[in-house]
Amino acid sequence: MAIVRLRGQLEKLAGGEAELDVEAGTVDELLKQLEQDHSGLEGWILDERGVLRRHINVFVNGEPADADTALETTDKIEILPAISGG
Repeated sequence: MAIVRLRGQLEKLAGGEAELDVEAGTVDELLKQLEQDHSGLEGWILDERGVLRRHINVFVNGEPADADTALETTDKIEILPAISGG
């Protein structure tokens, strides 16, 4: 299972769990599984069409990833909201 680390508000929405084990073949599958397993995350990572929200960043082993990125069981995934301000 891949290790998923949630950052910022996402950690709170997942019930305070900062690190989760999730089994998935792609980033898209992983994100859908996260929302299914943790109802507090629903709508915060994926929009109503099931597409990654533009203010959410996903990294696999420290590299930017998109929905089609394949995952291995040893991968470390970080999901964090973008930081903005001015």
